[in-house]
Amino acid sequence: MAGKVAEKRKALRENLIVLAEQKITNEGLSALRARDLAKEAGCATGAIYNVFDDLSDLVLTVNARTFHRLAADVTTALDEAPDSTLDQLIAMGEAYHHFAANNYLSWRAIFDVERDPTTPPPQWYLEELAHLFSYIDKPLSAALPDMPPETRQLFVRTLFTSVHGIVMLGLDDTSAAVQSKAINTMIRLLLTHAVRPL
Repeated sequence: MAGKVAEKRKALRENLIVLAEQKITNEGLSALRARDLAKEAGCATGAIYNVFDDLSDLVLTVNARTFHRLAADVTTALDEAPDSTLDQLIAMGEAYHHFAANNYLSWRAIFDVERDPTTPPPQWYLEELAHLFSYIDKPLSAALPDMPPETRQLFVRTLFTSVHGIVMLGLDDTSAAVQSKAINTMIRLLLTHAVRPL
């Protein structure tokens, strides 16, 4: 009996993840509502909270799947790029831009999820983020072997947040700061001057 209950819970959890991912992908995070999701899943609204702590926990799980798709795109871009530090960073920056443009609502959900600011993210979520940052760290660690790890990690986040800002403003229709057609050019300018000595 216990095994069947666990199987049902697992099936419900997987179904909710798939349905939530579809809703976010097609309509955006703001369209995700527990009552509507429960209706689509054929369960009571309260059943959602038997397999997830809250709706934000479900969104974080969907975001982890988005991380995996982004990582796959970045890996492909790196495999096709030259081995120089600058070329690798540019390949990642442009892959990030293209992923965000082609998966805009899912990408925005990564940053728009509402969370209790007093509660740290789950450890597995932090590990997913660390994995993505490791792509940037790899060419930098090879090019900057004498830089202290703490400083290099700060440099990694500096580059990421700078590229992210360009992409976010460029894809925001209400922003005049960055034109969408200039995103890749701006990424190249930023990275070329940031890592010119490397």
